[in-house]
Amino acid sequence: MIRWNWAFLDRPVDRFDEAFAFWATVTGSRPSERTGRNSEFAELIPAQGDSYLRAQAVGDAGGAHPDFDVDDLDAARARALALGATTLSDHDGWSAFRSPQGQAFCLTTEDGTRIPEPTVGPGGVRSRLDQICLDIGRDGYADEIRFWAELTSWQLQSATLAEFTRLVPPRRMPVRILLQRLDENRPAAAHVDMACSDREAVAAWHESLGARRISQGAHWTVMNDPAGGVYCLTGRDPDTGRA
Repeated sequence: MIRWNWAFLDRPVDRFDEAFAFWATVTGSRPSERTGRNSEFAELIPAQGDSYLRAQAVGDAGGAHPDFDVDDLDAARARALALGATTLSDHDGWSAFRSPQGQAFCLTTEDGTRIPEPTVGPGGVRSRLDQICLDIGRDGYADEIRFWAELTSWQLQSATLAEFTRLVPPRRMPVRILLQRLDENRPAAAHVDMACSDREAVAAWHESLGARRISQGAHWTVMNDPAGGVYCLTGRDPDTGRA
């Protein structure tokens, strides 16, 4: 059983400090000391509630990936492999995998119970990093949906747009998962999304901190953080997660 989940921000090692400082500010978090053999891991510690955001310095362009805290790590490892995952590494207390279409994820043994409140920005605008979007190649989309639904045992829900499917976690979880079918075929990747009380105001705040607006859609604004990492701002309510 999954008891908590995390959003992991993977950013290039040469831009990591810049990206980490940005994400600490826009999520209202305190940056932790870096850990790991090469000081590659860090955590974003909220002012209240339990942590659910981490970052990793990586040797490529980066992206994002989900982590899942589980009751029984050995059973969860076996389930992931039986469903078609590939092991990347095993450690004392956690394991890293790739999904059938290549999306990284980890199984861990930690725990959380209290979802932090939304971040309050300039002028009282509210936002919350509340979703990971898995960007999946066209031909592997159905298989990848099956994999994530069976791995998590969470409900699948159709979205308004045909190219999206939601994987809805229990309400105690801080991070939703959205699966997006791409028009091209390529390995799966991921980015994070933020729910905003005022999408335009949040975009302007982020731009003042070094982010860059890439494109504007009816339901989301595509951004680059200061390290070039892609993320989206959405019009979902940061308090309820509803559009």
